[in-house]
Amino acid sequence: MIYKGQVVVVTGAANGIGKEVSKQYAQKGARVLIADLDEMAGKEHENHIREAGGEATFVKTDVRSEQDVVNLMKEAVRTYGGINILINNAGVTRWKSPYDLSIEEWDDMININLRSVFLCSREAAKQMKQNEKGGSIVNVASTRASMSEPHTEAYAATKGGIVALTHALAISLGEDHITVNAVSPGWIETSDYEALRDIDHTQHPSQRVGKPSDIAKACLYLTHPENDFVTGTNLIVDGGMTRKMIYEH
Repeated sequence: MIYKGQVVVVTGAANGIGKEVSKQYAQKGARVLIADLDEMAGKEHENHIREAGGEATFVKTDVRSEQDVVNLMKEAVRTYGGINILINNAGVTRWKSPYDLSIEEWDDMININLRSVFLCSREAAKQMKQNEKGGSIVNVASTRASMSEPHTEAYAATKGGIVALTHALAISLGEDHITVNAVSPGWIETSDYEALRDIDHTQHPSQRVGKPSDIAKACLYLTHPENDFVTGTNLIVDGGMTRKMIYEH
């Protein structure tokens, strides 16, 4: 129960990867802040964790808003007494041709996916630095930081920014005993896993598509107190796809 009593803030925690990440920390004894704009799903997730014997509090949060982020971290301190771990998971994906992408859409994705990582990390670190053993931050990036499909310019830019921001924060916050790492998921199926085709799985060197639990396990590894020598890195969790040479025949 290494995480028992640890206070963990997870953004974008009402659905998908963030939901699984927050659930696994709660199962291991952590006290979890579920931060999301989706109030209905967030409260439902909070209730499920509590019914299973865990500790969780939903805080409606727009990660684009500096004040919302400040309030989120204050709520973590008010409710549970501090912050030990932050998982910056909130993000959106929108595929749109660069010819058609408006500057408003570009700015919105930058604010949701990238600026939020800085805001949340800054505010959480202010609390973590007061801890005897510091803290740990994990930023959810993407393999699209280094490879692309058409019409993913804004998304790729934000994820590349997250990887760069991760190693910069790791250097700046190291003296306060705060580790900062990134996880870059590949294909993580968050809806109907059973509906996937054989080719979806077998194209991966791992022979399967990823699950949210794969990313949760990566977060648990990177935030484990005995892994404090791991900082500034980007852990790719993609079933080997970014290392696979692909030719069209």
